[in-house]
Amino acid sequence: MTKVLANIKGDKVIWAVAALLALFSFLPVYSASSNLAYLYGDGDTFSFLIKHFAHLVLGFLIMYGVHKIPYNYFKGLSIIMIPVIVILLLVTMAQNTTIEGANASRWIRLPFVGVTFQTSTLAAVVLMAYVARYLSKIKNEVVSFKETVLPLWVPVFLILMLILPANFSTAAILFSMVIMLVFLGGYPLKYISVILGTGCIVLVFFILFAKAFPGMFPNRVDTWVSRIENFADDKDTQEDYQIERAKIAIARGGVIGTGPGKSVQRNFLPQSSSDFIYAIIIEEWGFLGGVFLMLLYLLLLFRLVIVAHKSDDIFGKLLVIGVGLPIVFQALINMAVAVELFPVTGQTLPLISSGGTSIWMTCLAIGIVLSVSSKREAIIEEELMREKEENPLEVLREVYE
Repeated sequence: MTKVLANIKGDKVIWAVAALLALFSFLPVYSASSNLAYLYGDGDTFSFLIKHFAHLVLGFLIMYGVHKIPYNYFKGLSIIMIPVIVILLLVTMAQNTTIEGANASRWIRLPFVGVTFQTSTLAAVVLMAYVARYLSKIKNEVVSFKETVLPLWVPVFLILMLILPANFSTAAILFSMVIMLVFLGGYPLKYISVILGTGCIVLVFFILFAKAFPGMFPNRVDTWVSRIENFADDKDTQEDYQIERAKIAIARGGVIGTGPGKSVQRNFLPQSSSDFIYAIIIEEWGFLGGVFLMLLYLLLLFRLVIVAHKSDDIFGKLLVIGVGLPIVFQALINMAVAVELFPVTGQTLPLISSGGTSIWMTCLAIGIVLSVSSKREAIIEEELMREKEENPLEVLREVYE
């Protein structure tokens, strides 16, 4: 263990935030999983805790392994992975079964191990790395919109269209993150406006197509419309059940909460261990616990900006923002949904909610960020060694001290 810790590189604050989030997650996941234990198990919540522990262990192993890879390698890997992602999304879409009552077109079951995997989350990380690579390639170059369509926007819209039918919220968030990244990468604003208009047109045509042929995408468009209408309407309906229960949980929490494991709404709130775990956290830990959790994500955002600013090349800067910012953005959306500041989206709370895919892909993204920051540390260490070689008296002074 000591040897492993000695080999840990990269931003130590990011490591600490990730570890704190993971450690904090055990209590709310153990508490909130009681609903799932009685619905899909024999009432034993301990098995869900063990499963969550296994997911986190594998996630941190992914983070450790990825942060050892030089981040420039992700340029080539993103190109290789784009066709792989397209194939995985096509296979995932082809499924018509359900997993624990959910639409299986979001998940694919891995052969031999029997583990379900949400391919859209991997697609998001790969696509952001791919966009960062392309933007770094055309930086300081004058390119026409036509030149960028095939290498940049065709892969983006292809992946988004494969995600959209089953997971509108993920597609919308991913599109927003791509637009944010190309804006920060210096892509011309007039081209961005064209892409935004194209995206709106494609979405309208998709909705019209789904309405005309409801058998192609059963219930998906109706679900989106219903969620938006319920959010905009002040009237309480049956579709508002989740958010109403979440608000009750938050109200019961007050300032200091009811105490760990003493949530009542966990037994009534669907997805209490994943999509609405923030409401359970506030119920048990109160307003103070909710603010503390939010500050951890904001601290992560602050360190992401620091790492991006200190990176020595444009690819490193864009890569950190591209794969790191969606983590904080997703966390804020999850919190906003719980307090009814945003329509229900189905987005989990990174490193807190139960669910292997979410944890693993978050750890993958953090590992990439740490790879960028570790490169900067290596450069600083080389500079210090060079200075010591040039100033042997300084080395003797350090030995004496």
